[in-house]
Amino acid sequence: MESNPFVQKMIGYGEQGVELALSWLTSPAAWSQFMLLVVAFGLAWFLNRRLNKVFLRVLTPPEEAVGLVSTVRRFVLQFLPLLLPLLAYVFTAAGEQVVRSLFDSGAVIAFGKRVFLFLAARILVRRIISEPFLKLLGKFVLIPVAALYALGMLDVATSALTDFQVGVGNISFSLMAIVRGVIAGAILFWLGRWSNDHSAAMIRKQEDLRPATRQLAAKAIEITIFGAAFLLLMNIMGVNLASLAVLGGAIGVGLGFGLQKIASNFISGVILLLEGQATVGDFVELDGGEAGTIVKMTARAIILETYDGRWIVVPNEDFIVTRVVNYSDQGSANRYEAEFSVSYDTDINAVPAIVEAAVQSHPDVLMKPYPADCELRGFGESGIDFSVEFWVNGIDDGRHKYTSDVLFLIWNALKDNDIKIPYPHRVVEFKGEMPK
Repeated sequence: MESNPFVQKMIGYGEQGVELALSWLTSPAAWSQFMLLVVAFGLAWFLNRRLNKVFLRVLTPPEEAVGLVSTVRRFVLQFLPLLLPLLAYVFTAAGEQVVRSLFDSGAVIAFGKRVFLFLAARILVRRIISEPFLKLLGKFVLIPVAALYALGMLDVATSALTDFQVGVGNISFSLMAIVRGVIAGAILFWLGRWSNDHSAAMIRKQEDLRPATRQLAAKAIEITIFGAAFLLLMNIMGVNLASLAVLGGAIGVGLGFGLQKIASNFISGVILLLEGQATVGDFVELDGGEAGTIVKMTARAIILETYDGRWIVVPNEDFIVTRVVNYSDQGSANRYEAEFSVSYDTDINAVPAIVEAAVQSHPDVLMKPYPADCELRGFGESGIDFSVEFWVNGIDDGRHKYTSDVLFLIWNALKDNDIKIPYPHRVVEFKGEMPK
């Protein structure tokens, strides 16, 4: 029964490895190179101990230091564990020239150099990299590649992956291109996300710009970064962009009918950002009854947060085709009223001045566009009805209780001036004899 070709190839590599090891064990030149590797590692270990103490003393900043120089010093200190394998690599590379000139062979010492690089990669992943994605990438990509390189199998693995072809329509890929694309894509899109987050944070700090302009700039940068990452990834994978355009056009026509709503919401989101009529932080109310503070604007929808902690996802299109009431517009003032009554034996001519002064003392009540205004509204059954109008920046709900605060101020002001707040009275008449 004929064996699997792959198994046969692996057995062949194993036999070659055994023969190579036996030849090294019986060769004086190989033993000399082994001794040189031991000496290089010992020298690197001795020098590493001395240099570590010096670098720690020079580079360690004070604990309370937060400047740029201190940040750079802390960053450099993270790489001190790499010093030992890199020193060993440098000393081995220096000794390799001597060995090759004496024995006309350097296979053992070249293998030792590759092993030192593998140890450096292992230390980098296990002890230095802390970001979860990069750590995962190093564990499953960098360390296996370094191991194959140390064993001299990297070229063989690369050739096998390149020979294996995968076809999709008129586009063909090698397995190596797919692996390279996955690795490069992961790195590119991680870098894109990282740079996009930092760019968005920098744009949010530009308080001179309108919130809508900041949001639009952040979206434009995000599209640019990920668009460039996609094109660069296609180039790395060796994909012909002309062929991709034909395939993309066919897919686009098919998806266009099924994704009309998504396209409409995306375009509506761009229009909202350009016009700036609603942006993050505004309190809005739609015709459908949805009301809340805008906490996030995405490519497809706007997320509202109600005062009871719920999130409402509203498609961008609804902000274009329906009536939207914006109560805040990032700082515009709103007017509220607080109603109260006084008894009929009150001098009503004194009430407006007393109440307006009390309401205006609230730190959030504005003088512009109008100061607090107390108006007589009517003569009720139990008392004389008044209402005070006041302007504030914000919504009278959630963490702000403007009307409640104003009513407390009115109550205290009327009590301080001996003005009574009436309560309903009823007069009951009995005809005939009193009931027993």
